[in-house]
Amino acid sequence: MAREYSGSPKPHHIDPKRKRLTYIVGGSGLCILFYVLGAWQATYPGFTSPSGGGASKVGCNVEKSASTDGQQSSASSSSVSLNFDSHHQVAINDSGASVENFPPCDMAYSEYTPCQYPPRGRKFDRNMLKYRERHCPTKEELLRCLIPAPPKYKTPFKWPQSRDYAWYDNIPHRELSIEKAIQNWVQVEGDRFRFPGGGTMFPRGADAYIDDINELIPLKNGKVRTAVDTGCGVASWGAYLLKRDIITMSFAPRDTHEAQVQFALERGVPAMIGVMGSQRLPYPSRAFDMAHCSRCLIPWNQLDGLYLIEVDRVLRPGGYWVFSGPPINWKTYWRGWERTQEDLKAEQDSIEDVVKKICWKKVIEKGDLAIYQKPLNHIECVKSRTVYNKPHICKGDSADSAWYRDMEACITPLPEVNSSDEVAGGGLEKWPERAFAVPPRISRSSMPGVTPEMFKEDNDLWKDRVSHYKRTITPLPQGRYRNVMDMNANLGGFAAALMKYPVWVMNVVPANSDRDTLGVIYERGFVGTYHDWCEAFSTYPRTYDLIHAGGLFSIYQDRCDITYILLEIDRILRPEGTVIIRDVVDVLVKVKKIADGMRWDSQILDHESGPFNPEKILVAVKSYWTGKPNQQKRL
Repeated sequence: MAREYSGSPKPHHIDPKRKRLTYIVGGSGLCILFYVLGAWQATYPGFTSPSGGGASKVGCNVEKSASTDGQQSSASSSSVSLNFDSHHQVAINDSGASVENFPPCDMAYSEYTPCQYPPRGRKFDRNMLKYRERHCPTKEELLRCLIPAPPKYKTPFKWPQSRDYAWYDNIPHRELSIEKAIQNWVQVEGDRFRFPGGGTMFPRGADAYIDDINELIPLKNGKVRTAVDTGCGVASWGAYLLKRDIITMSFAPRDTHEAQVQFALERGVPAMIGVMGSQRLPYPSRAFDMAHCSRCLIPWNQLDGLYLIEVDRVLRPGGYWVFSGPPINWKTYWRGWERTQEDLKAEQDSIEDVVKKICWKKVIEKGDLAIYQKPLNHIECVKSRTVYNKPHICKGDSADSAWYRDMEACITPLPEVNSSDEVAGGGLEKWPERAFAVPPRISRSSMPGVTPEMFKEDNDLWKDRVSHYKRTITPLPQGRYRNVMDMNANLGGFAAALMKYPVWVMNVVPANSDRDTLGVIYERGFVGTYHDWCEAFSTYPRTYDLIHAGGLFSIYQDRCDITYILLEIDRILRPEGTVIIRDVVDVLVKVKKIADGMRWDSQILDHESGPFNPEKILVAVKSYWTGKPNQQKRL
């Protein structure tokens, strides 16, 4: 298959012999540059200028060269080769001057998911599915090699074709096409998979199933924008909601059904490995407008309703829970489900009891669907605690705390309101206006240090940055990328600036950040997750096309070895995928040296504001290479 883009952009020159980055600096800019180099030499005795000595005296009567919006002036310019490795003598966790070349891992690790590694998981308690939760390797178990792609790996189909097709060689597993053949999840057609959009409870396809939901609650007026699908399968529900401008965070465990989440991401649909076990979902409170379970096999009525209570935590006030599968419509299906009528009725009655106790109301039950709704606020819920002493309303201020935090069998309190018809925490605009409207968490000053003015300035900043990226990274406006990750998402400005492109963004907020902004990102109508980048991300290898990291390595350089963060980026990045890293130059020097040993083609470029900004941009492209075919064993 012909690949559309196999190299990195070349806005600057790299000397192939010395691997020196050449910056084009004109006129007085060159004078300033050498003046700065002289000052650095005075501060750092080991520092040398490009000429090999101290600050050199150069002619300053050269006509100034300028550049605006990528248009270089016709004035003359001079080129200066800067070898950052030798010039900057500030060590950043540097263990040596030589480049470490990372070998490929064994093909047995082609689908390695470090924190959901089955041999490790089997050592943990099966109660509450703890063995399927995150269990990351120790430092001694970390791999210092590159995860190989399958031998015949191909560039995935572009969106929207990828929703329906994927190359068999990219995910060489037929198990789902056999095990779920009747349910029409996935079919093998020659050298590719086809996804008909079927599901266990929607034999007519996800599109028709979503139309059935739309007849019961409005899905097309922009009020429902974010959704979560628990036990998503291959994420067909989320895939077909996208054309209705609803973005879904789909998750499923790494279990006996091979690579469900990997299939979803290969299709270009948001998804991650996850399970409702003993710990909270890695999302903030009041995140989703709609939650969904279609025969997701979660025991909603058990453990004092613990799992419904967790759905309540992440569901927005007024949000919907859509439920299909056992025990809904048990009078029709009880024989096929091989359960007694009494058993199914008792299960549904107990679910309805939990729903009442957490203050939801049942909107409707029709056919295979039951829909419930969370209240707009907790005025009546607080009063009802005199009737229902369980579950009680949680104490403390930990609603958004969700990284390795155990679920709690108490109702997460909503922000206080003044009237029974007021939306707790503030109402949201309809989509797409929601993306740029000031989020309630900011307008109501519940996020210290962020004002509405700062929010608007951040949007303008990212608009300029993405315009700069578009000029530098030519595949961006051409639809080459689909799955995008922002490793340090802040207010979600990068995702908002990419709205005009056929992409979706996994907005990651580092779990140990000083400021928790993930709730703001969800209020804008985008999706994301908490994560600690000292650990591996909950996804399969080769599942992202473009990865962005702004200021991330400055945050983590003193927390853990950034080599493993870069190896993790390489693991989850597709062959010929692109990485954009923004940081101060000293950090980027260290990052580039590691990247040079990872089969990346990388360059350090000027900040979009010009060469005198201390922040620089590293752009890298992962080279195309695959593992060698052998007797691959499953991990």
